[in-house]
Amino acid sequence: MTDPIVIVGGASLDTIIHLDTLPTGEPQTLWPRESYKAVGSTGAGKALNLAALGYPVILHTLLGRDAAGEHIRRHLNRSNIALLVDETDAPTEQHTNLMAADGGRISLFTQPPAAPENPDWRPVEDAMARACCVVINILAYTLPALAIAKQHAIPLWTDLHDYDGKTPYHQPFIDAADVLFLSSDRLPDYRSFMASQIANGKTLVVCTHGDRGATLLSHTGEWIEQPALKVAPVVDTNGAGDAFFSGFLAAYLKGAPLARCMLSAAASGAACVMSRDLVGADPRTLMP
Repeated sequence: MTDPIVIVGGASLDTIIHLDTLPTGEPQTLWPRESYKAVGSTGAGKALNLAALGYPVILHTLLGRDAAGEHIRRHLNRSNIALLVDETDAPTEQHTNLMAADGGRISLFTQPPAAPENPDWRPVEDAMARACCVVINILAYTLPALAIAKQHAIPLWTDLHDYDGKTPYHQPFIDAADVLFLSSDRLPDYRSFMASQIANGKTLVVCTHGDRGATLLSHTGEWIEQPALKVAPVVDTNGAGDAFFSGFLAAYLKGAPLARCMLSAAASGAACVMSRDLVGADPRTLMP
């Protein structure tokens, strides 16, 4: 494949802190098992995984003129990734993620995402004109990119993450997308939501359930259940959802059957959790 995948938003520099258990509400002193800095956020995670799987990626993101932004640039300077950066007066987005031994997470936006009034969309328009598909992540600044993608009539994928089925913020992304990914963390009746979106014309809807696997519904009415692949050791669960998304998209663009796409997704997610980085070892080694 020579046509690139365009990804719009975002990248952050994260502090990862591993604890035995997540903190409760009372004042306390915590002793972490370990802590470290890592590049994070949904755009970087998808870009790194798709590039590792052999796909050319163009990632548009916002970075401040600071050390965190330079760190992210260096980390994303890899084969198959072309980086389009809008520099902002605001600092680069940063998170602090508290990680429990069971995979639970509390994520603190220690430096919120920038919200520039007038990003330069011309490089993104040029990239979309030659792209095979576009992934637009649910950051506020990316909203204008939805209309640009529609103008170019290319398949639009989005990841709603822990959408609860009713928050209005997500609706423009839901309306614009051809393919939806989401998590069941805040959506117990996820099958009804998936069915409603297929009825509204979506090509595919995929819902992940953490270590319980994932569910797919296609426009033909096919339901597929994919168990999570059990691996050890689990090092860091940050970015597993983006790796899952990337493994699915990579297989889908090759024309693989949907069941194979789901297995590829599960393998990429499993490889991710075995690494501190957003992308793990070759996921093909984990596939039966």
